[in-house]
Amino acid sequence: MNDQLKPLSLIYNENSGFHARDKEQIYEQMMTIWTSHGYEIQVFDLSSAVNMQSLLKTIFERHAKYDDKGVIVAAGGDGTLNAVASQMMHQAIPMGILPLGTFNYVARVLKIPLDLLQAAKVIVTGQTRAVHVACINDQIYLNNASLGLYPLFIKKREIYNKKWGRFPLNAYTSGLDVLIRDRKELKLEVAVDGKKYPVKTPLIFFGNNQLQLEEMKLKIAKCAEVGLVAGVVIAKGDKRTLFKTLFQTIRGKLEKADDVYSFSAENVIVNSQKPKLTVALDGEIVEMSTPLKLHVEKNALNMMVPNVTTSF
Repeated sequence: MNDQLKPLSLIYNENSGFHARDKEQIYEQMMTIWTSHGYEIQVFDLSSAVNMQSLLKTIFERHAKYDDKGVIVAAGGDGTLNAVASQMMHQAIPMGILPLGTFNYVARVLKIPLDLLQAAKVIVTGQTRAVHVACINDQIYLNNASLGLYPLFIKKREIYNKKWGRFPLNAYTSGLDVLIRDRKELKLEVAVDGKKYPVKTPLIFFGNNQLQLEEMKLKIAKCAEVGLVAGVVIAKGDKRTLFKTLFQTIRGKLEKADDVYSFSAENVIVNSQKPKLTVALDGEIVEMSTPLKLHVEKNALNMMVPNVTTSF
């Protein structure tokens, strides 16, 4: 091994089409950029790994053999980034991003270019920035975690995506479809920094990405920026209220919608009589045991970002 080389480990999902024919030239150009900066590259296919924990263990062992800590790169959408980031918290090795998702909120809030070649350059020429990571029980969310109707939106959106491709419009269309067909409400007790509130809601949403919250025109975007748990609750579940709320969301005026309440806290606990709740975490659906305990690990993840950027 050349002691002067630095390790770069690229994690991608072959099922995402990263090696599709139209990307082969870009892929080769990225490799050229990285090798020209002294990186020794190894590629890891997420779809062939037993699990993310074992994959990252192998990658950490690889990096430990070098004098330079190098960089670990996640190529994919925000769900893939979440999976990689969950194993990289409190690590000295920084995480790089190749944005391949629909919305790419994590890349965008960090000012990482959506152009893959420009993003590849940031990985080897940028600076390290520590970012906040929100936690819910033993899992994390970089963008958002939600209960109620939102997980149903995600499931319906995936059906639309498979039929017509991944377009932002599908997120709104799937939301409309769910509101027409399913309006279940959750009966919860939400403790906000120890103060308990009974809540009956069709949707409770927790955001960690200030850009996403800003685009929703929510004042709690500033709370997420400083590392607080930022939440939104819809207090009424009738069809009229929900359609108005969806319309206000599309217009970017969610906070002005009736029966929508936002809050922030250091710690939030969501209690339910149900032993498990369905939660959407950065676009992935999981079943989680109650109570749900939320907090933010501040400056917990080192990310490669452009040399001039705003805070996360």
